[in-house]
Amino acid sequence: MKLRGLYAITPDAADRAQLRDRVRAAIAGGIALLQYRAKRLPPSQRLEEADGYAALCRDRGIPFIVNDDVGVALACGADGVHLGRDDGDVRAARAQLRGKLLGVSCYNSLDAARAAVAAGADYVAFGSVFASPTKPGAVRAPLALFASARALGVPLVAIGGITLANAPRLVAAGADALAVITDLFEAPDVAARARDYGKLFAHEGTHDVEE
Repeated sequence: MKLRGLYAITPDAADRAQLRDRVRAAIAGGIALLQYRAKRLPPSQRLEEADGYAALCRDRGIPFIVNDDVGVALACGADGVHLGRDDGDVRAARAQLRGKLLGVSCYNSLDAARAAVAAGADYVAFGSVFASPTKPGAVRAPLALFASARALGVPLVAIGGITLANAPRLVAAGADALAVITDLFEAPDVAARARDYGKLFAHEGTHDVEE
């Protein structure tokens, strides 16, 4: 598969039915990947929602990733998992996720990215690249990190405070995908916003994600 474009991450929305409608709109707008992130929900509800989103993505041929929960990912037939600093051992997750995707947050550290790839990560994420409304206290990652990390040979995802206005700077810096929450799901027209992000990558190259 290719990882290039808008990497949508679900917000912790209070209205779950409205969120589902917005996810449908994002998918219609042409997102490259959907990550399901729901840290405030009980496990049973997370699995129920993940099942539904996995089916939506499967119908449209869009990769579906679960944030920080290998068990839910395996149970719903997700395409993979994304792990943060405190979400478990990367090598252990890699062993459980044979044939599936594994992404790892590396914050502002090239060394962490090297270690993640050595442990089996299929892509790495750097951020917060800009001030983030979701994680206001997050460490900032310099844009120069993307050029330095290109030698790792895996797709590079930018996350944190990304908007349509600052997104071109990230594409120019070498990000393969842009992980967006607020600027996508709080847009007046989610599908149109997703299409606008997609246009940033319309004439760019792609980098393979090995499975």
